[in-house]
Amino acid sequence: MSEATATVLNVLVVDDDPLVRAGLRMILGGAGDLAVVGEAGTGGEVPALVARLRPDVVLMDLHMPGVDGLTATERLRSAPGAPEVLVLTAFEADGHVRRALRAGACGFLLKDTPPADIVAAVRRVAAGEPVLSPEVTRRLIGLAVGGAEDRRTAARERLAALGEREMEVAVEVGRGSANAEIAAALHLSVPTVKTHVSAALAKLGLNNRVQLALLVHDAGLAD
Repeated sequence: MSEATATVLNVLVVDDDPLVRAGLRMILGGAGDLAVVGEAGTGGEVPALVARLRPDVVLMDLHMPGVDGLTATERLRSAPGAPEVLVLTAFEADGHVRRALRAGACGFLLKDTPPADIVAAVRRVAAGEPVLSPEVTRRLIGLAVGGAEDRRTAARERLAALGEREMEVAVEVGRGSANAEIAAALHLSVPTVKTHVSAALAKLGLNNRVQLALLVHDAGLAD
């Protein structure tokens, strides 16, 4: 969804720190197209609030008492029609990054991200576009370079289910290319690219482009 779109995006803020929630409410509320419709202090509150408030994006902290953000993300994204999840946390251990993205989070930012970038990230995630902070991207690249051979083999075996064009599109997704860039590189229309992306996700049992990109990286095909 572009910044010029008049439609208001509803956001649920999940963080155990009331001051952080208040700050995010102020940051997001200052954007005319974003509205914080609810807050939660633990991941255990998320399912009921999502069912009642129907947010477009859940802004999720990872480290909370009770049900943490990783578990909450996994539970939320496993349900049909789930909102997009944008992780916003102060800590980015490698295992947490991969687990959150594999669970279906569409973005991963650190809490020192500038307010304007957080607002822009919410808009992009609502449109299904992956968003990763530079530090998280560097960590993922490092993990891909040092990845185990068995993971690479398993990823390539999964990707073998794709057709030739679907594979080409998947590789471009793994490189971080937007639909328009993929269309130009492969001489396809943007609707055709979207069709191939959707088909690849369905065949692989994935629910967003971030998971597809991770699989391509695991297979060592994004270089």
